[in-house]
Amino acid sequence: MSVESREKPPEEPPKGPVAAPEVPTAQPTEDWATRYKYLLADFENYRRRSERERGTITRQSRAGMLRELLPILEAFRTAREALNHLPAADPVRRGLEILDREWMTFLKHEGVEPVATVGHPFKADEAEAVGDTPADAQHPAGTVVEIVQQGYRFFGGLLRPAKVVVARAPTAVPSAPVGPTPEPGSEEP
Repeated sequence: MSVESREKPPEEPPKGPVAAPEVPTAQPTEDWATRYKYLLADFENYRRRSERERGTITRQSRAGMLRELLPILEAFRTAREALNHLPAADPVRRGLEILDREWMTFLKHEGVEPVATVGHPFKADEAEAVGDTPADAQHPAGTVVEIVQQGYRFFGGLLRPAKVVVARAPTAVPSAPVGPTPEPGSEEP
């Protein structure tokens, strides 16, 4: 086969009148004001969603920072309790009391609140019961008797649960079995 036979012959233009290329017909005019209103509403929704997400991220990072500061606060409180035997006019004790007030002001400003209080009812969603003790006149059953580790709430969410000792109702002691008791070493058939 020759090269010429493989080539296609050039196409001839169509005979007769040539139609003009189709121009899209004018669609009904869109109401640009309506489109603008929808676009503006979408932008406002985006802006609000972005602000909400930014606030959530900010709260989460602040909660992480505060969670890291809690052991430092507890160490400070332990030191303050250890120095309570000092006279009230002692400069070290007064300095620790000032620092304690500053810690409380800082936590309040950040929105951190303690969750457990001695004498208040035990709340399982905010505290962990690490022990129990029999109830008495001062501490009825189901109330917090001692706070082992304070828990904190931050903007309505739990930063850390408290660890507490809870008063429990006295349990009924099972009565001894009625009848003769077998002697040790003797087996019954």
